[in-house]
Amino acid sequence: MLLIPAIDLKDGRCVRLRQGDMDDATVFSEDPAAMARKWLELGARRLHLVDLNGAFAGKPKNEAAIKAIVNEVGSRIPVQIGGGLRDLDTIERYLDGGISYVIIGTAAVKNPGFLHDACGAFPGQVIVGLDARDGKVATDGWSKLTGHDVLDLAKTFEGYGVESVIYTDIGRDGMLSGVNIEATVRLARGLSVPVIASGGVAALGDIDALCAVEHEGIEAAIVGRAIYDGTLDFVAAQTRADELGGES
Repeated sequence: MLLIPAIDLKDGRCVRLRQGDMDDATVFSEDPAAMARKWLELGARRLHLVDLNGAFAGKPKNEAAIKAIVNEVGSRIPVQIGGGLRDLDTIERYLDGGISYVIIGTAAVKNPGFLHDACGAFPGQVIVGLDARDGKVATDGWSKLTGHDVLDLAKTFEGYGVESVIYTDIGRDGMLSGVNIEATVRLARGLSVPVIASGGVAALGDIDALCAVEHEGIEAAIVGRAIYDGTLDFVAAQTRADELGGES
């Protein structure tokens, strides 16, 4: 089970939101590149970046901070980025700039043809992000709830050739209330591509619970507020995940 530290960017700073509320942000660092270096030094094997301003604006807004992060970690670990990806040119610019994977969320729901084109143009590098509340997909930085069922959409996007699916339970994100294991497993069982869990990871017990269902197709978990607040020790968590997964 791979644990992926999240670096959420708002106005050039590293923050965490509660349930996607831009007005409820906690600033954890004025220097996102230094934060990326910290997670790298602590053994992170991948980083998860979110351009929060970009998610709401529909276009990249924190490119300077993103570039600084990529320059900091170099080619040592993969970096994935989401938020404001609405056209192929933006994706190409990110990938050419050293990003390993792009995450398409709102645009995938609103314009499935765009996701299909992106998967065709950049095979193996496109992840779809599905954020949901009570099984229904949300868009526009979680501000709008659609009538789309998560599993139905995920199956469609799997057919397009997405590399994996990030599933976020909005009700739990940033709340330290535990992972929605049942919903994540339900999604993973319905797909053949890997699922990355997101939202609610709070303690080692959540790591244990995720590792127990890893065989269902849940390959990784994004960790955010818990590793910033200190309720979860990243090194201890990844070590536990490796032990439970049989890795040295």
